[in-house]
Amino acid sequence: MKTLYVRIVLIALLIGIISSILGLLATNIHYQMNLKTYYEEKLVHIAKEIRTLYSKSPELSMDDYFPHMANTGFQIFLTDGTHSHFYGRAFGNTELAPERVQKVLNGEVYYGAISNNSRITIAGYFENSLHNSVGIPIQISGKPYALFIKPDLTQQIGEVRNIMALLLTFTALFSIVLIIIFTRYIVKPIRSLTTATQKIVNGEYEFRLDVNRKDEIGELARHFAHMSESLKQLDEMRQEFVANVSHEIQSPLTSIQGFVHEILNEETNPNDKERYLHIIDEESRRLSSLSKQLLTLASLDKESGVIKPSLYRLDEQIRQIVIANEWLWADKEIMIELDLAEIKVRADQQLLHLVWTNLLVNAIKFSEHGSSIQINIRIEQQIIVTIQDHGIGIPEEELPHIFDRFYKVDKARNRSRSGSGLGLSIVQQIIRLHRGTIDVQSQIGIGTTFIIQLPHL
Repeated sequence: MKTLYVRIVLIALLIGIISSILGLLATNIHYQMNLKTYYEEKLVHIAKEIRTLYSKSPELSMDDYFPHMANTGFQIFLTDGTHSHFYGRAFGNTELAPERVQKVLNGEVYYGAISNNSRITIAGYFENSLHNSVGIPIQISGKPYALFIKPDLTQQIGEVRNIMALLLTFTALFSIVLIIIFTRYIVKPIRSLTTATQKIVNGEYEFRLDVNRKDEIGELARHFAHMSESLKQLDEMRQEFVANVSHEIQSPLTSIQGFVHEILNEETNPNDKERYLHIIDEESRRLSSLSKQLLTLASLDKESGVIKPSLYRLDEQIRQIVIANEWLWADKEIMIELDLAEIKVRADQQLLHLVWTNLLVNAIKFSEHGSSIQINIRIEQQIIVTIQDHGIGIPEEELPHIFDRFYKVDKARNRSRSGSGLGLSIVQQIIRLHRGTIDVQSQIGIGTTFIIQLPHL
């Protein structure tokens, strides 16, 4: 995976390389068009000045005069076509075509850099070769000589400094332009994420992100897309939750309103009025239970500070809950079989009481008359509580949804089996807050088993 750090480093290196190449090309073009001729004309002028000064000093010999000139910052080559003399720092390459030497002896001026058409870069200016010099004719003791000179760049750095300044200027300019361009490329996906964020703020969840990148931005885009999908589902759940709450509240309220109207009707039979009052009482209890469950869910959703753990006997708690609900299972002649290992647990006693009560009441509610319910506690790596009934069972396709809020497996059940659909959601949330798990196994006509695992002390 190419990390963003590596990508930026590679881009910076690429910018440096490209800027250097472009700066070199731009400097070379400027040198070829403007500086090359100027420098050689300047050098020819200096050579002529050296020649003039020598002609005015006839008392000086070559070996006295030209070494002195070389010490001022030049490399000098003097020849009459037969004998050659070098002064100053040695040339790296002393090859020079004889015909060029002859032309200078015949009175022509030799422009080395201009004559060498194969040299197309500024690097030629720094080449320490004899053919990169300028040549003029000179008379020494009445004999024609060819004088070739070239700046000794180890001594004369002024022009080099100018060229390097020009090179750095072009490089900096190209670097700035390229950095702006490449930065746009890097920032573009971040801007896309910013736009997507704004859409989410406005409640829009449909947008496209480049999730195929193999760097941190690609990973961020994938996580962002996943977050967006989760937020979309959460928003849909919220809307569904509000609709379900409204429906669950509206249904008993409508019943209460209708029966109150009948009670206020003077023509209604007194016996019917009493029956209507019992129904209103039942619906009121249903509303009260719903509001308590909603408050419990709201409290559990906060998570922080909800759990108030204490150390207590789990087996005794379940045994007391079974006894407290004896009127329910005894009325249906259900046999309760307990196999409870003696175990202490550190947990929120009140919340776990709600869990066992909910699961037991559900088991009784959906068990057949005269059947049995087994409750078991065993200790392995964790505390495992099993509640098994032999009731009507849950369809396999319904199992993944039984912990969803307001989800009811038997939507056609009668009022005696009616509920809000919040009980198992509350149970799951309480178990999760205790860092435990809850699983369910069920078969139609055979029964249902809830398996709860809680951390051991």
